[in-house]
Amino acid sequence: MAKSSGETPLMKQHQAIKAKYPDAVLLFRVGDFYETFGQDAVHAARVLGITLTKRNNGSASAMELAGFPHHALDTYLHKLVKAGFRVAVCDQLEDPKTVKGIVKRGVTELVTPGVAVNEKLLEHHRNNFLAAVHIEKETYGIAFLDISTGEFLLAEGDREYADKLLQNLRPAEIILSRAQLHSFREAHGAELFTYPLDEWIFQQSYAEEQLLRQFSTHSLKGFGVDAMNVGIVAAGAVLHYLRETEHPHLGHITSIQPIRRNEHLWMDRFTIRNLELISTNENAQTLFTVLNNTQTPMGARLLRRWMLMPLVDVQSIQQRLNAVEYLLNETTSRESISSYLKQTGDVERLCARIPLRKLNPRDLVMLAAGLEQAAAIQQILTTCNDPLITALRNALDPCPDIQRRIKDTIQENPPALVQKGGVIASGVDPQLDELRLLASSGKSVLVEIQQREILNTGIPSLKISYNNVFGYYLEVTNIHKAKVPESWIRKQTLANAERYITPELKEYEEKILGAEEKIQQLEIQLFQQLTDALLDVVPTFQQNARVLASLDCLVSFAQSAVLYHYHKPTVHSGTELSLQNSRHPVIERHLPTGELYIQNDIALDTRDCQIIILTGPNMSGKSAILRQTALITLMAHMGSFVPASSATIPLT
Repeated sequence: MAKSSGETPLMKQHQAIKAKYPDAVLLFRVGDFYETFGQDAVHAARVLGITLTKRNNGSASAMELAGFPHHALDTYLHKLVKAGFRVAVCDQLEDPKTVKGIVKRGVTELVTPGVAVNEKLLEHHRNNFLAAVHIEKETYGIAFLDISTGEFLLAEGDREYADKLLQNLRPAEIILSRAQLHSFREAHGAELFTYPLDEWIFQQSYAEEQLLRQFSTHSLKGFGVDAMNVGIVAAGAVLHYLRETEHPHLGHITSIQPIRRNEHLWMDRFTIRNLELISTNENAQTLFTVLNNTQTPMGARLLRRWMLMPLVDVQSIQQRLNAVEYLLNETTSRESISSYLKQTGDVERLCARIPLRKLNPRDLVMLAAGLEQAAAIQQILTTCNDPLITALRNALDPCPDIQRRIKDTIQENPPALVQKGGVIASGVDPQLDELRLLASSGKSVLVEIQQREILNTGIPSLKISYNNVFGYYLEVTNIHKAKVPESWIRKQTLANAERYITPELKEYEEKILGAEEKIQQLEIQLFQQLTDALLDVVPTFQQNARVLASLDCLVSFAQSAVLYHYHKPTVHSGTELSLQNSRHPVIERHLPTGELYIQNDIALDTRDCQIIILTGPNMSGKSAILRQTALITLMAHMGSFVPASSATIPLT
């Protein structure tokens, strides 16, 4: 960016901040607009479709300029990030009204694909993971963090295992050492969004220090990751990156969970693609779209995880199958749970917004509603005798005191922003109630003044209005301006009217505006006190979210079994595979109305039939029967019922 002696103080301030974030598009708040300058403006104009202009700043060298209104930040921010840009949001840190000279500014948030928390940047049905990769010799350490939910996962293994993890969890952004960037791209492809960091960040002692400080513990043993040294380095880099990108509020990241290689059935990218398990295209016909009868976003995210990381422990699989069978047989309970889940909302992401300082009044009401639904679900399951569902029921904590406090404090239908006012309920704070009475009575006095002046002056069309320039004013059309008293002070002339103020009007304006300003400050303060009080119960909210997501998946499996006539498979540790009247779960859902899928029997074992040679013309269903066998095997490992009248499936 060219410099000159003619630079304004504002542009000098911009350049100083831009120098700290050279690889990000800097959105620079100036009054009611976010402005971009230089190459940032060129990028912004192209991606956002806004006008690109030039300014001279009092010098010979012109600079590109593009901006948009501050209230449109959410709309434009996600477009820049989706286009692959890192975006630094620079705000005014002082009230311009109280400052002489240049307003202090600073970057309040650095948004990248992996650290997005804005709803428009997130997909409800999938996690938005930031991943860190660290490689020592042949060992990969990989950490995954979804800042929007607080999930923190850790794994170690060889290159093949690392590739499977990256393909399954599909992180939005991968950070790694600058020295390892080239070799990583060669091994895993350049289409993944990567960002290099300095080598010194990837040090064992520094990483451990970051993790212990985050979790306020003396060791990592309690998380079961203490022996995963290469993975710990990656996890430490994740926390470093979050703080580097202006994310200091991380109170919802309370633990780290190891991914055990031997606990899941792992599939490579080709298997996931060829079996058409998931797709980025919303209209694609996939196994996920068929099985996803979940009622909550967190349930859908967990179902996706169960599909891409199926179980390989017979006992764990059987537990899920038994739970699905229980829900299948308890029709009334299942339908009631489904109904309550539908009203729960995304508790997982809502509670993460508390420490992130992103929670708004409507989120808070939705969070209380989620707790209410959790209590109702817990009540329905009081007599449940299934071990897995009973364990989930006992893990729920609806926090009745918190529910009550939110309901007593927040209005029933509050605005989205606390600054809009009308958030705090009456009776919560005596001072707030008093100020509201003063503001409302002040406005009734304005009506009285208007009526009195109409009588005194004989101007029937006289009205009192307000604007930000000179406050409350009396407006008189030109046809009546000869009737205006001499004591009125003219403030503005329009094409067909004139505007006036009076000492009496200014007096009441001060009372009303003073009360309204205090009301806003007090509402913000009371709302902040309430959200601060919730910080200690964030882990409880997260536990509730995990339980509700698991129940949602199990209910979804039971619902699929009812809708599509699935049956309970037998999963065993032997080698026999036997499917009776099996169907392809995806193809059968998209057949023309009235057309039935032709069922198939499949029998494979190590004694009589270890391999089948299948022949036939093109489009006769050879690939379909191959895939349906694989999909049914996969569904059984997820804990789902399967499209067959009976199924005996070996542990795979």
